[in-house]
Amino acid sequence: MDLDLLIQKFQNKEVPAFEKLYAMYSENILGVINTIVQEPERAQEICQDVFMKIWDKSDTYNASKGRFFTWILNIARNAAIDEVRSKSFKQQKRNLSTDYFVDILEGSEDLNSKMDTIGLKSLLQNLKKKCVQIISLLYFQGLTQKEAAEELDIPIGTVKTRNRSCISQIRENMNK
Repeated sequence: MDLDLLIQKFQNKEVPAFEKLYAMYSENILGVINTIVQEPERAQEICQDVFMKIWDKSDTYNASKGRFFTWILNIARNAAIDEVRSKSFKQQKRNLSTDYFVDILEGSEDLNSKMDTIGLKSLLQNLKKKCVQIISLLYFQGLTQKEAAEELDIPIGTVKTRNRSCISQIRENMNK
């Protein structure tokens, strides 16, 4: 079935369309959430919450603003970051450490195949190592720009500039 038609049916609250989209995307969304939260059970709960949220807010998706998967991914990423920053999560003393994360471009074959499945590999190709580092810290590890600046021992303005230029490069890769 055509993805646009499937999304339209989803927006019309057709349950089979939701089930199909869930089957298509849940594993990848769960992986991104777990990368940030580092707690599989909690990541499952957040993933379920994300899919309930997109069901409730399906009318807010606008294809002219980006791909459907990207829309879900941003919601999931924000939910995971909110969880990590929550008081209850911090009280559990579950601070993120870079030791838990793998390099985005040089990970395991399984990670590379998942990245290829969701299209990340093609988007990150030809990026400089600095870009991969910034994207990894900000979008996959959930650090703030200030935290990334501290991690890399560079000024926050440099992080902001690199982030903007890296996102521009990713957009160019999307249009290839």
